[in-house]
Amino acid sequence: MSAADGQKIAMRGAGYYSANTVGAKYVIDKVGDLVIEAVARMPRLADGLPFAIADFGAADGGTSMDMMRRLIGAVREREPNRAISITYTDLPHNDFSTLFRLSQGLLGTSTEAPLAETPGLYIFGSGTSFYRQILPDNSLSFGFSATAMHWISKRPCMIADHVQAVGASNAEREQFRAQALRDWETILLARARELRSGGRLALANFCIDEEGRYLGHTTGADMFDSFARHWRDLLRTGRINEAEYVNATFQQFYKTPEEFAAPFRDPASPVWQAGLKLETMFTMVTPCPYAEAFRTHRNAGDFARAYVPTLRSWSETVFANALDPARPPSERSAIIDDFYGAYEADVAQAPEGHRMDYVHCVTEIVKS
Repeated sequence: MSAADGQKIAMRGAGYYSANTVGAKYVIDKVGDLVIEAVARMPRLADGLPFAIADFGAADGGTSMDMMRRLIGAVREREPNRAISITYTDLPHNDFSTLFRLSQGLLGTSTEAPLAETPGLYIFGSGTSFYRQILPDNSLSFGFSATAMHWISKRPCMIADHVQAVGASNAEREQFRAQALRDWETILLARARELRSGGRLALANFCIDEEGRYLGHTTGADMFDSFARHWRDLLRTGRINEAEYVNATFQQFYKTPEEFAAPFRDPASPVWQAGLKLETMFTMVTPCPYAEAFRTHRNAGDFARAYVPTLRSWSETVFANALDPARPPSERSAIIDDFYGAYEADVAQAPEGHRMDYVHCVTEIVKS
């Protein structure tokens, strides 16, 4: 869940993201078979050309590393001597240091040989938003992204009494939807320029599925409603002011499957005309691993202490950046710690209703 443009405080480093987003890795592992099957359908490259891979919105790279091993293995099974490159992309303040240390095997988190020691594999990082073209024209063989493209390029408005578009007023939500649809076209057109003919994209994006489910809203407590309630409590008690309350507006939007598919179904759309075709689309729900573990161990405190950090790993930037920068750093840190502490206490007191199930729309796209 890479952070969006405009976020001023970077996510925690030293592998915090990967260590606290086990569910995100499960999602990537689930789409691994689709990735391998997609590679098998790709035309062989001309001699001397590298098989270029990109991971868009990669964060620290830890959640996708096992899938990258599978992808590289699939390419090498067909073409043992083919040079392969991986470009990990994210925003400039991303934790690239951890990404490179993970790939070099310097963090001791895997028993496998470091990815960077794979013969004929070349690893790069690009601190560039996926709203821009990142790779040269007609150079990309396979593009991948998971749990990243729900971040939109800008907030079209602030949400007056919630933190995310799922709880916004109708008028506010429509502004977010319009921005998200423009952004989806921008993302796709940039990828169309980068892809070779026959190149493919495999994308797993957060969505609102056919049953109205979305991240943290499948059963029990709604995660974003819980965020809004605890943030509102800080306003009510005077810990934050009205401007800080409103500033905690997530720069996100969850599209429906129909909205993901729309540019591919209209012959007049620039995406269609750029040669991109939607080959596969389906939605899937990945159960929250922390809630599932709680069903076995039944220790509410342990569940809360494991669960809330995964929420914090991707949401903290939003709440921290909402605070007045004139506040001393220690004061801002204390407010954020108290905010997540209250959420943790809430979960510990009534654990049964809390879970962050992942709801994704998976798309496989080919450039003709």
